[in-house]
Amino acid sequence: MRSTIQDYLAELKGKRVAVIGIGVSNTPLIKMLLRAGIRVTACDKRQKQEFGGQAEALESLGAELRLGPDYLEGLDHDVIFRTPGLRPDVPQLLAAVERGSVLTSEMEVFFQVCPCNIIAVTGSDGKTTTTTMIAELLKAAGRNVYVGGNIGKPLLPDVDGMEAEDLAVLELSSFQLMTMDRSPDIAVVTNLAPNHLDVHKSMSEYIAAKENIFSHQTAEGLVVLNQDNDITRGFAAAAPGRVVLFSRREALARGVFLKDDAIWSTTDLHSRPVLPLDGILLPGAHNVENYMAAIAAVDGLVPDETIRAFAGTFAGVEHRIELVRTRNGVRYYNDSIASSPSRTTAGLRSFREKVILIAGGYDKHIPFDTLGPEIIAHVKALVLTGDTAPKIRACVEAAPGYRPGQPSIETCEDFTQAVLEAHKLARPGDVVLLSPACASFDRFKNFMERGAAFKKIIYELP
Repeated sequence: MRSTIQDYLAELKGKRVAVIGIGVSNTPLIKMLLRAGIRVTACDKRQKQEFGGQAEALESLGAELRLGPDYLEGLDHDVIFRTPGLRPDVPQLLAAVERGSVLTSEMEVFFQVCPCNIIAVTGSDGKTTTTTMIAELLKAAGRNVYVGGNIGKPLLPDVDGMEAEDLAVLELSSFQLMTMDRSPDIAVVTNLAPNHLDVHKSMSEYIAAKENIFSHQTAEGLVVLNQDNDITRGFAAAAPGRVVLFSRREALARGVFLKDDAIWSTTDLHSRPVLPLDGILLPGAHNVENYMAAIAAVDGLVPDETIRAFAGTFAGVEHRIELVRTRNGVRYYNDSIASSPSRTTAGLRSFREKVILIAGGYDKHIPFDTLGPEIIAHVKALVLTGDTAPKIRACVEAAPGYRPGQPSIETCEDFTQAVLEAHKLARPGDVVLLSPACASFDRFKNFMERGAAFKKIIYELP
């Protein structure tokens, strides 16, 4: 039974609340709590001058600020909202819980008070595109949809305006799922591969976090799982509710799959072709999988003709194999979202020709062994930059079939230099692809900033 946002805010009246992290995800939450007359301490490791007036604005609304390197020390608030990037078991939070604090998050509270059905997507790759597909398909079918979670804006401040017949469509990261004790009505797991092992203690912890997206469902819940992925296929046996599988590799007796160059859906009642592959504008086999996951999630909610009309016009999400520019016969693609080897592999396989690849970045401690053979198979020239450049070079040179110069490998200290080097190597008919296989934090705040930097350099080419 979900409570209302009014009930929840009423419970917080008279309590001391700490919100950890001042930024895009938590500032709307802080403002909502302050408007409700709740005492809020906003905590962040950055100093006041780094917020560009945002900290002062929160102070003017009544927030108490706790900033700087000691921002987590001595927390003794009644309720603490954790930012997703902060592990729940850091010593300071454990000590606060020991003293009686309740540790929660914006997303956990949203699940408690959301008045409408929730569809949520997680996975190592394809989360944002699949979430966007689901949301846009539902909108095209005439539904009122709220999009949030790991993309868009925090939805908790919008709950008061939601109706029971609306739908909330969320992208959820492993960090958001770690402490969730509720699951959405419809859950989607696109795939799983090693990722974020710089934060998660082990691959098993990462997998357990992802499992939370369906583990608290009831028998009426639905989970959509990738049959072609060893890990997600194994989730089916543990699902409390209904399971729908999707597969690009095999026809399924029940589920969503490829047959006769089309995506088919088979249920207990009937089997039908939903979407011909030549009707999909978005390139890449991985995007066929994203469509299969989305189709499984919206089956019965969106007519097939709406799906077909959408697929013929949907060009994708920014920073995901995004065509930036064609110049002198060279196509430049921004795939900055590719922060793991599996994501870069999917990007490389989207092109028929061998590409000029720009890769490297922040080290998340993910092995690159599987990436080496893919680079040899799909890359004519490799331009490396960032902290992981030596590791990626080593994995390519150690891969079976490597010959010096096949591909050629260049290392550049500076990101701009790397992009310009790739441009210099390109000839008419070539593809230059930014698909780093790594996070961006060695040089940029996030993958969006990295992608924007790439696009700016390409746009400014004479």
